[in-house]
Amino acid sequence: MSPLRALFMKIGVIGFGAAAIGFISELIGTDHEIHVLERSKDIYSSSISGIRSDGKIFVSSTMGGELEIPLSIQQNVVDFYIDKLDAEDKKSVKTGVSFDSNSEYFDAFYAKGFEPVNSIFWHIGTDKLGSVLTRIFEEFSAFGNIHFHFGSKVDEIDVGDSGVVVRGSDFEADFDRVVVAVGRSGHSLIKRVTSKYPEIVASSNTVDIGIRYELPDHLVEKINREMYEFKVRLKTQTGYTVRTFCNNPSGKVVLENYDDFVTVNGHSNSDGSSVNTNFAILCTTRFTEPFHDPIGYGSYISRLSNILAGGRKVILQTYEDFMHTKRTKRLGRVSPTLPDSGYILGDINLVLPRRISVSLTEFIEKLSSVIPGIAYPDNLMYAVEVKFYSNKINNGRYKNLKFVGDCSGHTRSITYATGHGRLLGRTLK
Repeated sequence: MSPLRALFMKIGVIGFGAAAIGFISELIGTDHEIHVLERSKDIYSSSISGIRSDGKIFVSSTMGGELEIPLSIQQNVVDFYIDKLDAEDKKSVKTGVSFDSNSEYFDAFYAKGFEPVNSIFWHIGTDKLGSVLTRIFEEFSAFGNIHFHFGSKVDEIDVGDSGVVVRGSDFEADFDRVVVAVGRSGHSLIKRVTSKYPEIVASSNTVDIGIRYELPDHLVEKINREMYEFKVRLKTQTGYTVRTFCNNPSGKVVLENYDDFVTVNGHSNSDGSSVNTNFAILCTTRFTEPFHDPIGYGSYISRLSNILAGGRKVILQTYEDFMHTKRTKRLGRVSPTLPDSGYILGDINLVLPRRISVSLTEFIEKLSSVIPGIAYPDNLMYAVEVKFYSNKINNGRYKNLKFVGDCSGHTRSITYATGHGRLLGRTLK
């Protein structure tokens, strides 16, 4: 019998996103008593999880995380989410292959030093995700061993020899085991827990920081039509690796809200919602000792951008002004899809460290050599975009405290986060 297995356990799951869904789906109808502590006020709240935004799912062995999630489990995850759509909505799901063997772009990117990333993808669309999440919630709630507690924000976690205590501002609960599945938005809780129990941190030297790039659909229409979601990586001359992430044809730029700052993100509805395409350009930085706080570093950069923007806003700059390191005072032919209330015109160079700015510039210029128009002067850059999944947690340190999904530092996608949850859930059956 697995040392993780028990006849009955009272399990607390913190957060109700992709990783939690994967974990719970393996334990519905079992003898285990599952309590989901979700900080959002109800299932309809827009902040409830990352799967509310855009809904790109894929099967790939080269992207989405650093765990080995078997392709069969990845496909099962995809089928799970698609099955939650009604028959009519299933017709609007876009699917395709990024950089298959027949892609005319593969050799062009490869010749310029890029690593094209292969995947099979499905795009559900932001407008369909609310009903998907609600249907999952309703199906889970029908089982007597699954209990939801909305409006339950966990602030502290204490690990004991035989159980775990979690505390919020107005509650305290004891569990035999706790599974933390708070995603990227739960970075504050993760920082508190890792500060209290530093021995659970396996690696803490990586940070992903960059910008959200926006340009007219017609400039990238051809590659969007072929693969919809193109993903490439480039080892730049600075030594940093830069990559594209979350491409949204006919999409919109949005703010991503955290407790003490905002960053930028993007999404797209199933049938499109604008005449612009946006995607993230992220720079991966790896530090050496004594650095051990990637979440703190990313939070600092995010707060700095908000300070310069005068509040909970991001900075918007044209590519030409970014290249000339001068503040943007007026826009050109590209109209922002982020509402005016979400940004100010400014200079991103005042926020990003120079080495990151140089890496982003090299990436954009080389990208433009493959896709003409990428480096047009009036294309838009929003700062900053930060991904808080870089503290890698050692799940073997405590048998009664586990971390799954993006908050564990080992995944960075809906598919891998859900798969990670499923793998953990299967150890408890």
